[in-house]
Amino acid sequence: MSDEEDAEDDRTTARGPQGLDGLDGLEDVLATLAYLLTRSQEHERRTAKAGITAARSDVYLLRALAERAEASRVSDLADRLMVKPSHVTRQIDRLQGQQLVERSQDTQDRRARQVAITPGGREVLDRLKQANIIGLADALDGVPETDVVTTATVLRHLIDRYVHRVRTTGTDDDPLPDRTDGAAGAPAPATGPRTAAYQGG
Repeated sequence: MSDEEDAEDDRTTARGPQGLDGLDGLEDVLATLAYLLTRSQEHERRTAKAGITAARSDVYLLRALAERAEASRVSDLADRLMVKPSHVTRQIDRLQGQQLVERSQDTQDRRARQVAITPGGREVLDRLKQANIIGLADALDGVPETDVVTTATVLRHLIDRYVHRVRTTGTDDDPLPDRTDGAAGAPAPATGPRTAAYQGG
């Protein structure tokens, strides 16, 4: 099978049923989008171009750290990303090994350690974000800016409601599982990085 035929097969698989409206249509679009955005080969290609080896959940963590001016405790990061502290600790180990984050003593509690993104980590994250924006601009070529803004608003609402449900009912204990193959977890929490869902699909 040729590369062109492979690409067409991917598009057919991703496209899903047509002509759906309302919630059925939205569910189909989100399922298809999740499939496209969680393709591990594409994620690995983008992170490799940025010069790092990082699971998609590691990039979520970098985004969360980058949004804060000061260092964060592991427990606070775990709560923000709705994962277990042990999961965050493993992520930090991987990222620290690539000099993307650094640990420091907690000035408030000498028994605790804090974590901050390094200048190199910010640079890598900026490269990833720029690559994502370029990909989005290409994919949305011809779509009116007002439609893009409306779509972002609706998706933020969905994220907010999802996070609220998880935090109040505890129905999803670990939406960002410990994976190193680039697979994504659930949408980023509303109190953390909002745009992390698009990491290059």
